[in-house]
Amino acid sequence: LDSHRVIDGMLELEKQSTSGGSIGTTKRGIGPCYASKANRNGLRMCDLVDADPAVLEEKLAALRRFQSKHYAGCTEKAAETTTTTASSSSDDPELGALRRYATALKKAGCVRDTVPFLADMLNTGKRVLAEGANAAMLDLDFGTYPYVTSSSTTAGGVCTGLGLPPKAIDCVVGVVKAYTTRVGAGPFPTELGLDDGPGEHLSRVGREYGTTTGRKRRCGWLDAALLRYSNALNGYDSVCLTKLDVLTGLPKLKIGVAYESQAYKPSVDAVYMPASLAELGAVRVDYVELDGWDEDISSCKAFDELPVQAQAYVRAIERYAGIVVSWVGVGAGRSEIFVMPGIE
Repeated sequence: LDSHRVIDGMLELEKQSTSGGSIGTTKRGIGPCYASKANRNGLRMCDLVDADPAVLEEKLAALRRFQSKHYAGCTEKAAETTTTTASSSSDDPELGALRRYATALKKAGCVRDTVPFLADMLNTGKRVLAEGANAAMLDLDFGTYPYVTSSSTTAGGVCTGLGLPPKAIDCVVGVVKAYTTRVGAGPFPTELGLDDGPGEHLSRVGREYGTTTGRKRRCGWLDAALLRYSNALNGYDSVCLTKLDVLTGLPKLKIGVAYESQAYKPSVDAVYMPASLAELGAVRVDYVELDGWDEDISSCKAFDELPVQAQAYVRAIERYAGIVVSWVGVGAGRSEIFVMPGIE
């Protein structure tokens, strides 16, 4: 809602003034919207499409009263900055817009109870594909809190988000870039500077800008220690490695294989991710260095067509991250990807 976006901005400004730094959210109101869910006064899709239009109006009014009490001025500012326009049936622009959305959704039959809908799909032999939108380290519970999103972004979120039983999931595929990126604030052990050198190359060639905000993404070497932790959380059957072509032209490549801190010195195959941001920000990263390549790999259709250096890089990722790479992306096109040997 408009008020959620305003509250998001208010909270970011407060963090900047009190602690000197913000979370780096998109300021689209996602966190405050999830807070309404946890407060048990948020609007649900069933409220939007309820046969009685008074239900939506009453619940929206109740939410606004709560927000006005706890976030002074938010609803007034939301009304001033709304991007919606009033309909002929209401002098409340946002309520009018919500009613128009409800009419369109009901007409299209888009709102369904996902539990029986998906149960029917599975019981009749249909295949169900669930796609995640955010990185594992942005998970609200297991990510680099508080520099996270507001939902469960790991494979477990498929069950809680869609209403599927855990045993219904028979395959988990991770999607991993050939290097590491991050948008917004938070610790980033393998980070590179973006002004020059490999970091500038990754940012420019990889066109690393945030999808929602357009902000330049932070870039760094591939972090195998992070991937081991992500794999422990998600249980990848295999991984699709993307954007390998972005590394073309770098004479030397590095993979972060382990974190070391004053309190802990793990082996290169250990699963270790400090919960403390101070500890994570202070870790020393152990790297392995590999040779790069100059050849254009975007036309490669099989693993053995890659330069030997690129093949060695992919195999090193498998070794140090403890994962199986099943697909490799070598370009931005949908066809610029190939299946690894031995994968059926």
